Amino acid sequence: MELSTKFGSQVPDDENKRSSETMQYIVIRLGVEQYGIDIRNIETITRMQHVTRVPKMPAYLKGVINLRGVVIPVLSMRLRMNLEADEITKSTRILVLNLEQEGNVGFIVDEVKEVVSLNVDDIEKIAENNKEGKASLINAVGKHNGELISLVDLNAISLEG
Repeated sequence: MELSTKFGSQVPDDENKRSSETMQYIVIRLGVEQYGIDIRNIETITRMQHVTRVPKMPAYLKGVINLRGVVIPVLSMRLRMNLEADEITKSTRILVLNLEQEGNVGFIVDEVKEVVSLNVDDIEKIAENNKEGKASLINAVGKHNGELISLVDLNAISLEG
């Protein structure tokens, strides 16, 4: 019996599956930076609307909106990441995400750009850190068309001050 070496070195099936896995992210813009949010967590995207302020809440928690009869807390991604305050424009959107610990939460973002598919090989995990602000909300960086996209760790987002 003769073994064929037609394909050269064989790569285990697990590695083949891993390198062909892709994840989809919605790319948002905050200021001049791009961030990616796992598309599986997105419930809906809506235009900016009136946000009813709730007293005695952290500055980044802007208030609540009524979306199709459901009251949803809304927070500013810019303020939560210790960036400058929001500038509301025609491109400003509220992303309603389903968070494990908080349920549905709205996030004010400057712009929703596109949906990208990233191969798992194009995603680099960031070492854990105990920093506050933007660094604590980013868990990986993805490479897409020569650009870097900071990937948001939704589990790190909390409505608690």
